[in-house]
Amino acid sequence: MLPDFSRRADLTELMDEPCSREEMRACLRDLAKVNRLFLAYRPVLRWLDSLELAQAREPLRILDVGCGYGDGLRRIGRWADERGISARLTGCDLNPDTVAIAAEAGSKAGSSSRVEWVAADVFSLDGRGRTDVVVSSLFTHHLRESDIVRFLRWMEEHARVGWFINDLSRAAVPYWLFKWFAKAAGLHRFVQHDGPVSIARAFAAEDWRRMCGAAGLSEQDVTIEAFTPARLCVGRKKR
Repeated sequence: MLPDFSRRADLTELMDEPCSREEMRACLRDLAKVNRLFLAYRPVLRWLDSLELAQAREPLRILDVGCGYGDGLRRIGRWADERGISARLTGCDLNPDTVAIAAEAGSKAGSSSRVEWVAADVFSLDGRGRTDVVVSSLFTHHLRESDIVRFLRWMEEHARVGWFINDLSRAAVPYWLFKWFAKAAGLHRFVQHDGPVSIARAFAAEDWRRMCGAAGLSEQDVTIEAFTPARLCVGRKKR
């Protein structure tokens, strides 16, 4: 059955099901390749630049929720180094295997000492101290709408400076283009299946306006912005 892009698809992704650590590692490596190729870090880095944080006296505490392979957080680490910003980075993911894989990849990249990797439900992190910035990439489309609203409220409560959601835009063209690309590139079978499914499970701007409203945020509180290719991002600055 062809997806109906007028509404969010009720589908499941293979990487959300039980699998071996080896299978997950191979999947996450290919996802990191896709992220690099399709400029997936650009929206987060541009938003971080807009915060004008270079003059901060204390280390900036950044939490990446649903950190996956950790490639996005490591790229944020390089962003901070390039700007002379002292940063304390934490990557959080619900899957312990994913966290172990991220730590392993970070160690090989020489960045393991600067990142704290945590296997936990984000809603259990209340007592972990101050957080300045919360980011997430390709995370929220895995959640039910009620949990996304809860996540928005959680970030609003815990992120002192602001938060940023980097996710996909639900549309037919990127769905079919990625489906073709993933097969032609011979990407991991999870990526070939889950990439198009992720796009079908993703959001339109009106979805985000509705969920932000349910979380108590007005349209003036947040920005909802599209990025090419196939990204729809939600940002909140508190200062």
